[in-house]
Amino acid sequence: MEERARSCLLRSKATLEQDIKASYLMDHMVSDGVLTTDEEARVLSKPTRKEQAAVLLEVLLRKDNRAYISFYNALIRESYGDLANLLHSDLPLLSPEGERSFADGVSHTVQAILSEGGVPQRPVVFVSRPALLNLIREKLYRLKSTPGWVTVFGMAGSGKSVMAAEAVRDHALIKECFPGGVHWLSVGQCERADLLVRMQSLCFRLEQGQSSDTSQRPPCSVEEAKERLRFLMLRRFPRSLLILDDVWDSSTLRSFDIQCRVLLTTRNRGLADSVSGTRFEVPVESGLDEEKALEILALYVNGKPQKLPEQARSIVSECKGSPLVVSLIGALLREFPDRWTYYLRQLQKKQFKRIRKSSSYDYEALDQAMDASLQVLEPEHQDLYRDLSVMQKDVKVPAKVLSVLWGLELEEVEDVLQEFVNKSLLFRDCNQRPYHYYLHDLQLDFLIEQNRDQIAELHKKIVRQYQQFYNERPPNSGDVDCLYWYRFLPYHMGKAGLSKELYSLMFSLDWVKEKAQIMGSAHLINDYVEYGEMLDKENSEVRLQFQEFLSLNGHHLEQRPFPDVVQLALSQSAHSEVYRQALMQAQKRASRGQLYLDWVNANNQDSLSRLVVHPHQGSVYYACFSKDGSKIASCGANKALRVFKTTSGEKLLELQAHDEDVLCCAFSPDDRYIATCSSDRKVKLWNVERGILIREFAEEHEEQINHCQFTNTGRRVLLATCSNDTFTNTKLWNPNKSTSQNTMFGHMEPVNHCCFSPNDAYLATSSSDGTLKVFDVETSDMLLEMKTSRLSTVQYCHACPNSSLLAVALSHYTVELWNFETSKKKAECNGHLSWVHCVQFSPDGSLLLSSSDDQTIRLWETDRVHTSSAAALKRDSDVLFSQSDITIVAPDSRNRLQVRTGSTGAVLFESEEFPSRIRCTCISRNASFVALGTEDGTVQVLEVPSGKTSLKLTGHTRTVHHCQFTDDGETLITSSEDTTVRVWKWRTGECLVLAGHTEPVRKFHLLNNSSAHLFSWSFDGTVKVWDLNGGQVLKDLKCHEGAVLSCDVSSDGCLFATTSADRTAKVWSSALWEMTFPLKGHRDCVRSCRFSWDNKRLATGDDNGEIRLWSMLDGSLLKICSRDTKDSMDSFHGGWVTDLHFSPDNKVLVSTGGYIKWWSAETGEALQTLYTMGANLKMIHVSSDFSTFVTVDSIGHLYVLKKVEGGSL
Repeated sequence: MEERARSCLLRSKATLEQDIKASYLMDHMVSDGVLTTDEEARVLSKPTRKEQAAVLLEVLLRKDNRAYISFYNALIRESYGDLANLLHSDLPLLSPEGERSFADGVSHTVQAILSEGGVPQRPVVFVSRPALLNLIREKLYRLKSTPGWVTVFGMAGSGKSVMAAEAVRDHALIKECFPGGVHWLSVGQCERADLLVRMQSLCFRLEQGQSSDTSQRPPCSVEEAKERLRFLMLRRFPRSLLILDDVWDSSTLRSFDIQCRVLLTTRNRGLADSVSGTRFEVPVESGLDEEKALEILALYVNGKPQKLPEQARSIVSECKGSPLVVSLIGALLREFPDRWTYYLRQLQKKQFKRIRKSSSYDYEALDQAMDASLQVLEPEHQDLYRDLSVMQKDVKVPAKVLSVLWGLELEEVEDVLQEFVNKSLLFRDCNQRPYHYYLHDLQLDFLIEQNRDQIAELHKKIVRQYQQFYNERPPNSGDVDCLYWYRFLPYHMGKAGLSKELYSLMFSLDWVKEKAQIMGSAHLINDYVEYGEMLDKENSEVRLQFQEFLSLNGHHLEQRPFPDVVQLALSQSAHSEVYRQALMQAQKRASRGQLYLDWVNANNQDSLSRLVVHPHQGSVYYACFSKDGSKIASCGANKALRVFKTTSGEKLLELQAHDEDVLCCAFSPDDRYIATCSSDRKVKLWNVERGILIREFAEEHEEQINHCQFTNTGRRVLLATCSNDTFTNTKLWNPNKSTSQNTMFGHMEPVNHCCFSPNDAYLATSSSDGTLKVFDVETSDMLLEMKTSRLSTVQYCHACPNSSLLAVALSHYTVELWNFETSKKKAECNGHLSWVHCVQFSPDGSLLLSSSDDQTIRLWETDRVHTSSAAALKRDSDVLFSQSDITIVAPDSRNRLQVRTGSTGAVLFESEEFPSRIRCTCISRNASFVALGTEDGTVQVLEVPSGKTSLKLTGHTRTVHHCQFTDDGETLITSSEDTTVRVWKWRTGECLVLAGHTEPVRKFHLLNNSSAHLFSWSFDGTVKVWDLNGGQVLKDLKCHEGAVLSCDVSSDGCLFATTSADRTAKVWSSALWEMTFPLKGHRDCVRSCRFSWDNKRLATGDDNGEIRLWSMLDGSLLKICSRDTKDSMDSFHGGWVTDLHFSPDNKVLVSTGGYIKWWSAETGEALQTLYTMGANLKMIHVSSDFSTFVTVDSIGHLYVLKKVEGGSL
């Protein structure tokens, strides 16, 4: 043992004997191999703790430096930090041999853990820095019982990453603190899309041990990846350590703020201030001291530090002890050990171009060391190394990419790379197969500076080499280099200034499809934004078309199985370049038998949404504008708060705000702070810029807090909160104090919303008790009470700050705009697929936002929505197909009847508004008349195209749900909630009433082979067969215990099928009027059924989105048509399966649910999917040749779909 270490032990002997418990410390020292079991027994044989400590110190004084270090580490591990500090300054230095034997004593278990976690291997030449190493481990031991952060910070090239990796090569540390493992992630400078790729990679690595049954698709967003990592680290890898290497910015670090144990390396000391939890710091000096630097050089030349030539100290002095530079010079000396004077002269005398002051680094000797390293390469290898200037920082590249770049055989490339690695000019990641290679960022900066005038040409070279290598086909997922090319080919084209090549690449639907499938849509959208200026010089309109296509369909491109991009693109406007390319591809594929549908009237369907954002995984409960309108804050069911830009949706801040659902958020008057409230009964105040918690207010509410709101001005800032409490449900808070200032009394039931008057003198509250109350803020007195209907379905409302418009959020997925001066509705904003919780105008009134259970926030342009006169169609439609035309009849959102014609859906006529809501429509075979039924039971017949009312038929007493003309058009049949079916000779008004059902009639079916017979089915569970001549019931069948939801008759009339809410379907004989066989297996209401035209199959669809195909020979199940997994609407079909139709050749089945799908009736496999803009399709009308399909979605968009034919439409 070194004398100074021995002296330190002797000086501290009395203190150590007094305080330490030897038995605890010896466990660690025996594990380290510095203490034998006999020595341990000797110590424990002493009767008192002090005597045991004295004997232990006597044993230590006879041992070497390793024992001192082991004793020091044991003190740290057992929380004797103050005693360890006594020994810290005199920690001894180990000889290289001793250090190797000590450090290499890592157990196989630890080696396996580190290898599996991706921890980099120890460098070939490694010299320990025990003081730094012990300090890092000391901080890591602080994470033993609680999550937190250990930040290792210092300049680039100072050895942070090496020391972080070395710190976890400790059996005791891992066993005691991180038994769940150690997981390494290289972060670096990365955009959001690149961060997602890194997080996806980490999720994949952590999920490798799971069975295939539980494997998941890659997370589609940083938010989803964060939640996935949170789950994995909490549930599957508790008490594990996550090492984040080379983190640059706080926004990236917050993506890993998941309440786990984290060791991070960074150049920014204050980076960890942006995250929550316990934090510790470990500074790393920028350079090695002279002794350590000399030790590195000695190891490279296999010598001893004291025997190195005098030039060695000069080299260390010249490079300021940079570990990176010392290693570079050392690698050179290993091959040419007699060149000490030469390399010193290179560093001293050559006037290389300095790294610019704008660089992130300030290493004055770096360029000299780098150039000296390059000089020993062969000239051709110097040229190859120069080509690496085009690499991006923190990007690891497979050798195949460089094989393409250099035009060399892969084996030859690997040999060259090995030489670069041996000379410390390049690094190799051995944790990936095949190996990946990367430059240290100092080396890359040097290369870029050295070749600044040639950078564009070097980027052009890699593009040309790629084009030559992949001239016939682009790389596919089986190519090891495909990920690199899809990520960085646009980058290289942009840097090379190859605008035409970039235009050709990014305005290609093939590129969009391939890149989206491999990397998702986030990278693609980012490319169009990043290179927008260059692309706009070629064609800004086309760039916007592709960007809009991805913005509207990006969430579909994240699905697995991957959707058909060509089909998605066929929904674009016919004037779009995206559509033009899709149509050409669809025609080619259709000629090979593939199915594609062209939305021929898409030009007439505009989306009024300006921006759609998916900020949360789960319902978005609230969103609000900042006071200046530049930012939006949102919160929801995923317990997070998110802030993003109003213009683009770019995330500015994201943090886990509460332990339960976050129900509301509000900006302070100066936009510096955000308040949040939650179902966890807590109110919190956050700093927007730094993303840190400023204050958590006292838990004075006893139930969930529904809403929070700041005063409007900064004169006297107050925060109001309201909750589900019975009495103390409204409170006022001073943001600078933790307790409430006032409590407003008056409501006896939950208070859902509160807001201040413009001058902040009054506070209005609305409650589930059906009242709105106004309080005086100063006195807390109630000034006004208004009673409203408790049956209202209004979720939220907000007044425009500069007009008389009022926005109302409704439970039926719609936002309405009303003029409160005229009390008239001005517009509807349709697009959400679930309940709308919140609406808010921007401060200047130009924008309106809405948030919904469908996990989206939509931004609307107020003027555009307000001035839009388009009325949305309702789904209660009927369609007549003729040889040359299509006629469509449907009510609209203004309760008018519209008749449209042609493939574009041009309006033939619009009726006046009807006083009662239209609930069903039909059109006669000759298209001369249309009929409609209303909620008040009235039936009307109108002439086409004049729209003149021919007759008004009364008799039904409740809502008419279905109506249909007979083939000759002279008879009209209607069914109603009043339990009757009526048969009208509508020209004369003569009516035959078919009465017998005891509950509302669901629908009826007129038999084709006998116009005198009619089937009707009802919620009473029966099917009745009627004689239309006399009105008698021919057959009365009790078919199901639950409501009969659908019925179909085979084309030959021999069979009919019924489906029910009792989860069964049944097939019946029309001859015997008996059940032929029951069809069981559905797990939800069976809502639809359809016989094939050859009567050999029956298709049934249920509310779980599942479609089953049954044999009509024996009732056996043939196939189940469904997706592999449920979608966001918790269904296999995006919703209930509401309608089914077979093609005339019985080979294809079309179904409607949340979208439209076409299936192979033979295999049950999906042939095509068309995603509609709205959901909950009610029915689809199909032409007799199965080439044209018509439907209306839940938000009123009309779809006229035509099958794409090979070569032409």
